[in-house]
Amino acid sequence: MKRDAIREFFRRLAAANPHPTTELEYGTPYQLLVAVVLSAQATDKSVNLATRKLFTVAPTPEAMITLGEEGVAEYIKTIGLFRNKAKNTVALSRLLLERHGGEVPHDRAALEALPGVGRKTANVVLNTVFGDSVMAVDTHIFRLANRTGLAPGKDVLAVEHALMRRVPKEYLQDAHHWLILHGRYVCTARKPACGACIVRDLCEFRDKTA
Repeated sequence: MKRDAIREFFRRLAAANPHPTTELEYGTPYQLLVAVVLSAQATDKSVNLATRKLFTVAPTPEAMITLGEEGVAEYIKTIGLFRNKAKNTVALSRLLLERHGGEVPHDRAALEALPGVGRKTANVVLNTVFGDSVMAVDTHIFRLANRTGLAPGKDVLAVEHALMRRVPKEYLQDAHHWLILHGRYVCTARKPACGACIVRDLCEFRDKTA
């Protein structure tokens, strides 16, 4: 996709949704961090259903540690890989208290040092909590970036780097939210809704649906 088309691509997404944000429900940076960890290989909807109850009883790192792995597991057992995620949630809560006074650090390396936190999770937190212009590439963004010709890449890191180069600076802070939402609801995996797509004419996907 050419530069002018990319700028128009994001101009339209921005006009349609001027203030995009995550669909995960949270009240504090800590709760967002936990929710993103729980969302790996799970839908935001399923995570929200679990955390509405979990965060009522364990809204802080201290409370999460007190609840313990088995207690956390009971609240998140409807989510895939719940036992490992419960273990990571308690462990990251403990490390936040030990290393950062219970606060979510504004530092990529410190975030990625926490159990269950990879590059994508760190990017979501850096962007949503701290307003950093970073790109959290999930399966939706990876698919959309390759399918549309926006930022092709063989793996998520390649796509992330390509997007950081190609997305116009003024759109970069909100870009990953626009792309996730577009991939989740319009440019879906099996049957993209090309007929309802506001950037259809800019997209280089050859097999557009009616």
